[in-house]
Amino acid sequence: MPPDVWASWPDDKLLDLRIHQLGVTIEGSALQDRIAALQAELEARGLTSFVPHFWLSGEWFSPDGVPGVAIPFYLAHPRLERLERAQMLEVEGGTPDWCLKILRHEAGHAVDNAYKLRLRRRRQQLFGPSYLEYPNYYTPKPYSKSFVLHLDSWYAQSHPDEDFAETFAVWLNPVSDWRTRYIEWPALKKLEYMDALMTDIASKPMLVTSRRKLEPLHALRQTLRAHYERKRRHYGVEHPHFYDRDLRRLFSAAPEFSANMKAARFIARVRKDVRRMVSAWTGEYQYTIDQVLESMITRSKEMNLRLKHSEDSTKSDFLVMLTVQTMNYLHSGRHRVAL
Repeated sequence: MPPDVWASWPDDKLLDLRIHQLGVTIEGSALQDRIAALQAELEARGLTSFVPHFWLSGEWFSPDGVPGVAIPFYLAHPRLERLERAQMLEVEGGTPDWCLKILRHEAGHAVDNAYKLRLRRRRQQLFGPSYLEYPNYYTPKPYSKSFVLHLDSWYAQSHPDEDFAETFAVWLNPVSDWRTRYIEWPALKKLEYMDALMTDIASKPMLVTSRRKLEPLHALRQTLRAHYERKRRHYGVEHPHFYDRDLRRLFSAAPEFSANMKAARFIARVRKDVRRMVSAWTGEYQYTIDQVLESMITRSKEMNLRLKHSEDSTKSDFLVMLTVQTMNYLHSGRHRVAL
C-alpha cells in the first residue's frame, strides 16, 4: 500500500494496518542519507571492503552471522515517527545524530560478523566470550571506567558483544577523540586493540558475505496495534509495589497531613516534566519512566498518601528519588540471534 494512502489517517485507524502493508522503503527516506553518512565514516577509516547491508524491520538489531543491520520501520516515514512518539513517548534514532549513533553501534556487530572477529583470542580476552548467554536484564555500574560510553544506559556493560560494538562505535566516530577522552581508563586498551584490529582487516575482503535479512518488513504480519502492545509490555513495569518504601519516605498518610495535596495529584501534575528530565539524565526510555510514574500514582492512591512539604521542595526530592530508582531499574538486553 503506498504511504500516501495512510499518511493522513488518524492513529486509531493506522494502528489496525498490518506492518507489511506499510509500503515504506529505505530508498527515498531520510534513512538513505544517514546510511550514506555511516558508509562515509567507514571509508574514511579505511574499511573500504566492509559493506554492510540494511533493511527495514520491527526494531534495531544485527543478527549473529549476518553482516547487516535491521532498522525500525518507523524511521522510514514522518507519519510513522509521529505514531511511534504517540505510542512510546519518544522516537529512538529519530534525529540524524541519534540515528547515526545507533548505526555506528550496529555496524560494530556487523563488522564482527563479517570478519568472524569473535573467534580471535585477544578479542575474547579483552571483551569476554560471545557465547555467554544474553541476560534478560542487567544492572549497570555507572562509574566503571572499564567500558566506553556511547549509547545510553551504559549499554556496553550488558554483554561482551555489546561491549565490542560500543567500542567500535566510539572508535569509528570521527569526533570522539578517544585517545584523550579515555586516557587512564582501562577501556583504552580495548580502543587501542580495536584500532589495530581494524587496521589489520581494512583491506581484506569480508569472510561472510551473506545478504540475509531477518524479519524483513514484508514478513511482519502483525498489526501496528499488536506491535505496540508488545513493545509497551516489554518496556513496562513488572513490580508495582517496588517503590512503596520511597513513597512513604517522601509522602505520608498521617492525619496531620490530611489537608495537604494528595500525592497522586502531585505526581500527575509534575509527571511530564520529571519524565523528560529523568530520561535525559539516565538514558532510560520515557515510556518506562512513565510506567513507573503511573505505578506510583496508583500506589499513592491506594496508600492515601499526601504531601508533607511544599510542592517545590517535594518536586526536587521526587526527582532525586525517581532518578535513583531509574538508575537501579534493570535494563532489558536487545540482542537478536539469527537461527
